[in-house]
Amino acid sequence: MSKLVDVIVEAVQDKKAKDIVTLDLSGIEGAICDTFVICSADSTTQVEAIADEVEKQTYEKLNENVVKIEGKGNSIWIVMDYGDVMVHIFQTEARLFYALDELWSDTPMQKYESFA
Repeated sequence: MSKLVDVIVEAVQDKKAKDIVTLDLSGIEGAICDTFVICSADSTTQVEAIADEVEKQTYEKLNENVVKIEGKGNSIWIVMDYGDVMVHIFQTEARLFYALDELWSDTPMQKYESFA
């Protein structure tokens, strides 16, 4: 995984995200990015705090700015576009409903420890 993915995973862990996974989409022709980082949070407040921490740490550690953020208005599902990496931060119920993990289940997946 890239340094960007490592920093993103560390940031979501710092804010106590749950069920953290990365999906390697690099082998899929026409995929919109190389990697998805997906995690869950118990509340909209936590979803937003995780997004803010990802933005902060990627800038401070790598001088990387997010290209586009969607979902901050309701903070049920925030998507952060870093070009080759897309970060999906879900409130737990929304993650179960949209099931991105299952949609891309044929791609290599790595699970990370949650510190909640």
